[in-house]
Amino acid sequence: MKPFDTIPKLDKALIDNLAKLGFTAMRPIQEQSIPHLLDGKDIIAQAKTGSGKTLAFGIPTIARIDISRLEPQAIILAPVRELADQIALELRKAAAYRPNLKIITLCGGASLTKQAASLEKGAHIIVGTPGRIEDHLYRETLTLDKIRMLVLDEADRMLDMGFYDAITKIAGQITGERQSMLFSATFPPKIEKIAAELLNDPLRITVDSEHGEETFSEYGYECGSGERDEALIALLQGYRPRSAAIFCNTKEQVANVTVYLLDHDFDAIDLQGDLDQRERTETLIQFANGSIPILVATDVASRGLDIKDIELIVNYDLPFSAETYTHRKGRSGRSGAQGTILSLYEGGQKGKLKEFGNIELRSLDTLECDSSFRAQSTLRTVTINGGKKNKLRAGDILGCLGKDIGIEGKQIGKIDITDQRSYVALDKKVLSKALKGLAKVKIKGKMYKGWEL
Repeated sequence: MKPFDTIPKLDKALIDNLAKLGFTAMRPIQEQSIPHLLDGKDIIAQAKTGSGKTLAFGIPTIARIDISRLEPQAIILAPVRELADQIALELRKAAAYRPNLKIITLCGGASLTKQAASLEKGAHIIVGTPGRIEDHLYRETLTLDKIRMLVLDEADRMLDMGFYDAITKIAGQITGERQSMLFSATFPPKIEKIAAELLNDPLRITVDSEHGEETFSEYGYECGSGERDEALIALLQGYRPRSAAIFCNTKEQVANVTVYLLDHDFDAIDLQGDLDQRERTETLIQFANGSIPILVATDVASRGLDIKDIELIVNYDLPFSAETYTHRKGRSGRSGAQGTILSLYEGGQKGKLKEFGNIELRSLDTLECDSSFRAQSTLRTVTINGGKKNKLRAGDILGCLGKDIGIEGKQIGKIDITDQRSYVALDKKVLSKALKGLAKVKIKGKMYKGWEL
């Protein structure tokens, strides 16, 4: 892989900053995209989450911003808030060498009024979801007449979620000449249609995302009608994963499977459409920080799910389409890591299973099950009622837990901070000590409440 400094148009300050962040060599999607994007070329790229696509479009976008003009010059659309937040975070890190560059997110689940106030102060790059961008356009709190770059990230998912009209409306509000970039994991006909409408003579790039076939093990296991729950336990006890995502086709099935796993002493949590934004955020945090090793989800609820190192994917229900199978599969095997995808099917579904690719069929009888195995975590998540709005940082919380309360660093896991709350993964052995300590000790001179999530 070529280093970033082989691209003459990239500033040395940007290259040095990328090196500080641990990025020295370009991933394939970056190597194939960045030079053309710096030249202003439109592109349509097939690349999965985890392939490095955020920097592929982010680096040229940052490099081409005119900082002297405090007005939106680039807009990046993503299917869900979580992905938009991740994109904005990665871009802010990459743009640290340009301290006056302002990036804001516009997504549902946050105050429209506060977002409008931020827009009044000016911004260079907008990252958001189509629905919320539409809201601001309707209220005239956002104008796109100065936009020169449009990015559609995970375009196939946005279209699956019904955002076709919103995307075309947003693009139609960009009155000047623009550069357009479309990234999609799959290329169904609707992607070709919107690409034809929005892109101008685009360069096509296809990257197998370092997820070549060798990075996946895909197996199908036949089970009888009414035997899926027992078969699921057999798969978990046969493969014994540290983390697993189980996909069902309906929220009712998600609830049933989650309860079944909990009743059999597996630490599991559900992700489905009835959750509000805070509940969704807390669910994802617990799964990502290792407090809950099994996530049971619907496809709709999992849109934009970007959690690294999911060891095992289980299709409790077969997906309705090959595109959906690809999305589920893409949750594992990130960045060249080995991923395992298991699918439960009944005899009459064998033909449908073959539509999803080269899947090896195996018998449940061949599994070497450890009947004592239970996917349980040694961690639990503690919530603290203060966050970014209170100027809390991970270092402040780490110092309080370690220095003031006396918890060893190895017993403290991942720390996540949102606007209003902070979340800390802690060894269960020190959970009580941490909660008692938080009730007595101040963080940055202020008392905060703490409780187990």
